[in-house]
Amino acid sequence: MRLLPLTAVIALAVLPGSAAAAVQASGAAPASGSPGASGFTITDPRIKESSGLAASRIHPGVYWTHNDSDDGPYVYAVDSATGKTVARVTMTGIGAPRDVEAISLGPDGQLYVGDIGDNLNGTWDHVWIYRFPEPKRLADVTVKAEQFTVKYADGARNAEALMVHPVTGRVYIASKSEDKGGLYEGPEQLSASGTNVFRRVADLPWVTDGAFSPDGGRLTLRGYFFARTYPWKDGKPEGEGERVEAPWQGQAESVTYSADGSTLLFGSEGESSRVVAVPVKPAAGGPASPAPGKPGASPAPGAPGPAGDQGGGGFTKGAAVLAVGAALVFGVKRLLRRGPRG
Repeated sequence: MRLLPLTAVIALAVLPGSAAAAVQASGAAPASGSPGASGFTITDPRIKESSGLAASRIHPGVYWTHNDSDDGPYVYAVDSATGKTVARVTMTGIGAPRDVEAISLGPDGQLYVGDIGDNLNGTWDHVWIYRFPEPKRLADVTVKAEQFTVKYADGARNAEALMVHPVTGRVYIASKSEDKGGLYEGPEQLSASGTNVFRRVADLPWVTDGAFSPDGGRLTLRGYFFARTYPWKDGKPEGEGERVEAPWQGQAESVTYSADGSTLLFGSEGESSRVVAVPVKPAAGGPASPAPGKPGASPAPGAPGPAGDQGGGGFTKGAAVLAVGAALVFGVKRLLRRGPRG
C-alpha cells in the first residue's frame, strides 16, 4: 500500500514549508564522518515496506531493516555505503509473522524484532517479539529465533515502535493511536515460556517508531509529522521533549541512531526508499552524545523542529490540524489494508 499522495496532500495543506521539507528528504543531510551519516537509498527490490531500522554495532555502517508484512520471517542487513543488501536472515522456530513493525538491538548483542502491528486496534489479543543474536558474519543465514508472547495490561492495541534500552536491556513498546498513545514497559526479563505483560508508563502522541541514544540517556520518537527527543530518567521520558528536524517522508516509519550516537537516521516505506540523516545537535555547551564507554558521554537533545511544530513543547502550534491529518492517514491506511494483518 502506498499513501504518499494522500499524506503529501495533507502535509502541503496543513504544514508550512512542507514542500521544502520534501525536497530536503530526497537528498542527504550534512552530518559527521561516521558510517551511514550521510544517509542512503535502500536499493534491494525485495524491501518495499521498510518499517524499522537498527544500526549494527559490529558491522560499521550496516543497518538492519525488515518489511512491514507479506514478506515472511526475514531481516535484511543494508550497507549504507552502497544501499545494497549484504545479508538476509531467515528466522526459524517462530510462527508466521503477521505485521512486523520494528527492530532494535539490545545490549546483549541480540536483535529484537517487533511483530506488534494491529491495524484494527484489538484484533489480536497478543502480539510477538522475536530475538536472535546479531550475526557476526554478513551472509545469507538461517537462525533459530526465540519467540516471546506479549500482552498489554490495559488491553490490545496497535503499535509500531519497539525500543530496547541499551544499558538495562528492558524492552519498551509505543502504541499508535489517533486519540492518545502510550509507552509500555516490559518485564525486567522476557520469558519465552509465558506471557509477557507490558504496562503503560507514559502518555505519548502518535508514534510510528522510536530509538534510544547509544548511551541510553535520550529517547527519540517520530510520527508522521513530528519527531522529538526526550531525556530518559527513572524508566520513562521526561518533560515535553525537544523538537528534531525530521525530514518530510510520505510514510514516515522508522528512526534509529547511528552506532556512535552522532546522527539520527529516518526511513520510510516504498521501493528504493531513502534513509535521511539528521545530525544530533549537542546539549548546550557540550558534545553530541557518544556511544557507551566513550569519553565525555553526555545526553544530547534533538535539533530544532520541523515545519508545522513551531511552539515550545509537545503538540503546540498547529496541533489540532496535525491530529486531524494523522487521523485521516490512519483511517485510510486501515481501510486499504487487506484484512486484519495485525
